[in-house]
Amino acid sequence: MSDTALLVVAKAPEPGLAKTRLSPPASADEAAGIAAASLLDTLRAVRAVPDSAGVVAWTGELACALRREEIAAALNGLSVVPQRGDDFGARLAAAHADVAEVLPHRPVVQIGMDTPQVTGQLLAECAEPLHHAEGPDAVLGPASDGGWWALGLRDPRWASVLAEVPMSRPDTGDLTLAALRSHGLRVGLLPELSDVDTMSEAVPVAKRVPESEFAAAVRAGVGVVP
Repeated sequence: MSDTALLVVAKAPEPGLAKTRLSPPASADEAAGIAAASLLDTLRAVRAVPDSAGVVAWTGELACALRREEIAAALNGLSVVPQRGDDFGARLAAAHADVAEVLPHRPVVQIGMDTPQVTGQLLAECAEPLHHAEGPDAVLGPASDGGWWALGLRDPRWASVLAEVPMSRPDTGDLTLAALRSHGLRVGLLPELSDVDTMSEAVPVAKRVPESEFAAAVRAGVGVVP
């Protein structure tokens, strides 16, 4: 595999604005701390993928974020573009279009900052099929809540279909798959992962990656995670 663009859609972990569904039981600062840790783990995974380049579609004020110095260091060397668009689907489509401008002629794999259990190896495996002419045009990673955690496209401009898809719904994954296929794309499915939005989702993920920044932040928010 070579020349993959890895797109991370990220939000500044500002207390009171980031991961608010973790509160309660977490405080606003603890929830933002969990978001910051998840972002740091995600960026570490992106950097671990060989023959790739990272792009971060960013929103929010880094100066107001928890662990801002660590995040700034992790962003160093990555291309950072502002999110743009009236709703989430439009912002995702715009982020992919920006990747096509910043890193042309590369397939892209897009993730958020809600799956800190991802690894560089998993991301490389997600991208691999997009580098083969006989492979799929797109790959989609379903999330256990009915959404999706990853989208890979041989041509990032095809992400324009996302502007048609209602986001943050229990059927967003199915609707996204249908939209891709309705535009004639061959879609392969990736392993299902759990997004982290609530503490009931955060604790099992933390148990899977006990040495991660994320797990340490969850332990700080809810106590010892067995």
